Amino acid sequence: MLKEYRTITEVVGPLILVEGVEGATFNELVEIEQRAGEIRMGRVLEVDGDRAVVQLFEGSQGLQISKSKARFLGRGIELAVSPDMLGRVFDGMGRPIDNGPNLIAVKRLDIEGEAINPYARDYPEEFIQTGISAIDGLNTLVRGQKLPVFSGSGLPHAQLAAQIARQAKVLGSGSNFAVVFAAMGITFEEADFFISDFRKTGAIDRAVLYMNLANDPAIERIATPRMALTAAEYLAFDLGMHVLVIMTDMTNYAEALRETSAARREVPGRRGYPGYMYTDLASMYERAGRIKGKEGSITQIPILSMPEDDKTHPIPDLTGYITEGQIILSRELHGKGIVPPIDVLPSLSRLKDKGIGSGKTREDHADTMNQLFAAYARGKDAKELAAVLGEAALSEMDILYADFADEFEKRYVSQGYETNRSIEETLDLGWELLSILPRTELRRIRDEYLDKYLPRQEKGKE
Repeated sequence: MLKEYRTITEVVGPLILVEGVEGATFNELVEIEQRAGEIRMGRVLEVDGDRAVVQLFEGSQGLQISKSKARFLGRGIELAVSPDMLGRVFDGMGRPIDNGPNLIAVKRLDIEGEAINPYARDYPEEFIQTGISAIDGLNTLVRGQKLPVFSGSGLPHAQLAAQIARQAKVLGSGSNFAVVFAAMGITFEEADFFISDFRKTGAIDRAVLYMNLANDPAIERIATPRMALTAAEYLAFDLGMHVLVIMTDMTNYAEALRETSAARREVPGRRGYPGYMYTDLASMYERAGRIKGKEGSITQIPILSMPEDDKTHPIPDLTGYITEGQIILSRELHGKGIVPPIDVLPSLSRLKDKGIGSGKTREDHADTMNQLFAAYARGKDAKELAAVLGEAALSEMDILYADFADEFEKRYVSQGYETNRSIEETLDLGWELLSILPRTELRRIRDEYLDKYLPRQEKGKE
């Protein structure tokens, strides 16, 4: 029997205080019923003795507390899951918004999930092909990894997210691959772009979309990524699928967390964000991974726009501590027309060495990756020197490296949002660019690979 209380004593913004409550628990769902029968949903944010603070999903505007009653449901927010989720579009609370029927749930899962036993975790080591050379060739994504994209306001992270969602696949896995896409605090135009892109390309057939718009309540924004991760856990660990979870924009999520914290009058931490933001982000990011004995896996690509392009801002800073690297978008490359504007030098995938090599990508991958990094870095240095001292100050080799850097950006990094390159095409393009330089400069590549792959490029020039 559900207990009802007519002891709502205070309303502050989206928060209400209910007194005389017995047995309320953190994150428990609450129904607030008004005299006319209208029901608003909320959840318990804090319990102090017999007092419970409840946050409403729809806000408190027009709520008459003297005529309302609170009903505690004894459970947290749950998501109905089913194999029929694939191909569907939901709002941030898991309700269908694609004019399709409601799901017939196989089971209902708490969106907070269950922690993965560290002993049961399997090490990420299988290559995921995104079709984007700057990621596949130089900052490789591995199945079970969490690799965020650090962007800036106005940079095309939405187009990059859509491209990865369309093109990503685990080689040799057949159709056993799915994408779960969570969008938080985006505009209607952005939501329409994602949905249209998924439908136009057919990617929606293997995808589940959760859309939280900018005018939706902050509490819903906090639930949206957890809805997506719960769906991903079902697809991965119950149905054995390889699931890629893309979450954009985590900055909007963190802003909602700050708004909620301020409403609760909590002591703020760095830049007003709550002191527990690290723990909160970790509770989501750590839901990625593989489990021993289970075929499926969850790989995460959280996308966040850095306020003022500041990598030391709390959101990217804390994200970098929890995740295994980062892909960084460059405003300078974007201004030069490089598409996508991925800055490969400060980008990093800490697990890339585990997912490349013979039997995974190709035997020459690690050597060519290191050589491309080194050559591009030297070419950038040469271009900066020329900007200060003039090209006359450069040696012939410096000029060659500067030309290499230009060609690398134009041909390797800038591939557009529609080009889907296989890993073989990416590696061959890397060799083609390295052939610009004399063989004596390719000191990071073993002679056996130079003998095997470099002659192909020389023949292609003839």
